[in-house]
Amino acid sequence: MSVLVAGIGNIFLGDDAFGVEVVRRLADRKLPEGVQVVDFGIRGFDLAHALIDSDSTAVLVDATPRGGEPGTLYLLEAAVDAGEPSVETHGMDPATVLRLVEALGGRPPRVLVVGCEPATIDLDEEGQIGLSPAVETAVDEAVRMIESLVIDLERSSV
Repeated sequence: MSVLVAGIGNIFLGDDAFGVEVVRRLADRKLPEGVQVVDFGIRGFDLAHALIDSDSTAVLVDATPRGGEPGTLYLLEAAVDAGEPSVETHGMDPATVLRLVEALGGRPPRVLVVGCEPATIDLDEEGQIGLSPAVETAVDEAVRMIESLVIDLERSSV
């Protein structure tokens, strides 16, 4: 079994740092062999290349605005949607990364998204460092969710 857990986000944009903080905490945990935890931050192009070269399941961890209460966690199966790929050096969401993988001639592996409903994503010139209280509380829950997900993936691959 091979699983890539990829943290996505910008630490200078409030709750957008959710994925980065989750993988930071996961890096200190004991995970099954074959699980790779990487902080991609805002390096969507690097993430796209990692997905091109991978036949592993990918778990992308990101702030995911869906209209729920701040701190709500989501587990979603990602799919490539129609649209032109774009490269934004300071912000690539999972859908954009998957379109880029296909545009580069790759075929994305199975991609799951562990997302958290943000309370704040500060996009003004000053930015904001630090997670909101609701999202901060959700980080440890997301770590447990990913640990459980990895165990389930490991069992289903046997």
